[in-house]
Amino acid sequence: MSGKVYVVGTPIGNLEDITYRAVRILGEVDLIAAEDTRVTLKLLNHFGIKKPLISCHEHVTPEIIEGIVNRVAAGENCAVVSDAGMPCISDPGADIVTLCRDRDIPVEVVPGPTAVASAAAVCGLPAYRFSFEGFLSTAKKQRTEHLVQVSALPETLIFYESPHKLLDTFRDMLKILGDRRIAICHELTKLHESVIRTTLSEAPSFYEGAKPKGEFVLVIEGAKKDEKGSYTLEDAAAIAAKHIEDGMKPTEACRLAAGITGFSRSDIYEKTVKDR
Repeated sequence: MSGKVYVVGTPIGNLEDITYRAVRILGEVDLIAAEDTRVTLKLLNHFGIKKPLISCHEHVTPEIIEGIVNRVAAGENCAVVSDAGMPCISDPGADIVTLCRDRDIPVEVVPGPTAVASAAAVCGLPAYRFSFEGFLSTAKKQRTEHLVQVSALPETLIFYESPHKLLDTFRDMLKILGDRRIAICHELTKLHESVIRTTLSEAPSFYEGAKPKGEFVLVIEGAKKDEKGSYTLEDAAAIAAKHIEDGMKPTEACRLAAGITGFSRSDIYEKTVKDR
């Protein structure tokens, strides 16, 4: 008879936010698959729990995932945890769950805090519907494509961001999404928790002379209903021209402008490049 995998939510900052059930499960399982064993060890030590830990980070090999699942199939119980919040969301633990589901091995959720839901609750922006977009890519092309893809969504957009990319992200968002309202949620549930409500154009000013630190959740208002239809072809050409001036290839700049404005790439190219 196989064991079971428990997907266990852990605190996103304040250790008091862990549930009684999560503490019990972590103390009962045979092994714990952790995104970062050092982070999880601190949590376990705080609650006096001693269990074998296996690294399950983004660079882990398929053989290690297979080995964990084989142990569960043989009868052991395993908890899957991330560094903070619910695992398996923007997290490598999802590979364990997928393989278990494929092999009909039981998986049970032990819910806990999530940064995305916490930010949506306290941001002060409409969150009846939102689109969780996770982390933007560090690669410029992928970041641009991602933002273009969501630029016309009416839902509130929620992103995770690290401190060293924060200011570049503000600039990229302003360039592609326009000057929208944003709630900058910082260090949620921790001692210095803060929520700054501002606009994308004003957001960088809050970090002048102070290097961003800690983890951020960015909540950005969605596109207005008439936002995409309010552009003219001249506007689209101007957007493309600005990106070309910034060093982007003309075809890429026109594709970006097409995603933002709704005009065809060929029409924008004709207006921007051939008419210059």
